[in-house]
Amino acid sequence: MARPFRQQIDEGILDRAAALFARQGYVKTSLQDIADAVGLSKAGLLHHFPSKDALRDGVVAQVDTVARRVLEAVQHLPAGRERDHLGVAVVLDAALAHPGLVALLIAPVTRADGGAIAEDASPEAAVLEAFCVDPATTAPERVVRVIGALGALAVLTLAAEQDDQTTAWRAHVAATCFDALGHGRPAALPSSDQVEA
Repeated sequence: MARPFRQQIDEGILDRAAALFARQGYVKTSLQDIADAVGLSKAGLLHHFPSKDALRDGVVAQVDTVARRVLEAVQHLPAGRERDHLGVAVVLDAALAHPGLVALLIAPVTRADGGAIAEDASPEAAVLEAFCVDPATTAPERVVRVIGALGALAVLTLAAEQDDQTTAWRAHVAATCFDALGHGRPAALPSSDQVEA
């Protein structure tokens, strides 16, 4: 079996760190917590990332990349079912590939304490914008539906990864998100291959 490339290892570390930051908050997550989650010693973790701040910076950069990808994929569509459909597909595929990053991306929207690890709230704002939501001006029902759909997506994709069910659960997670958005179940949700094409 081939050894994973350093970039793959680093991405895995960032995803696990992001999941812990989303669940426990940045301040309450220790380097040892992250090392334990990725199966490294603390010294081994520090070989990849020299400090907790370096880990946070890497996580923030990855979260920002995911958020921009989501917004870029849907911004050409007007608000409505088609945009929501594509938005769910893109966020879902990102979450299945990187559940920790997406959980952290969505955490400030779904956590009472904000959960942000960066001063700039643009990544979470980009995801809300992808679903045409501005919490200050959007109707409360729409805000609740979008936050509910994103929260369900984050929780379910983390559970799917933990149970090694990412492929089996994809359609069910999508259906749950569509139900939460008020659209009912989609006939077929595009795969990430179709989204990127």
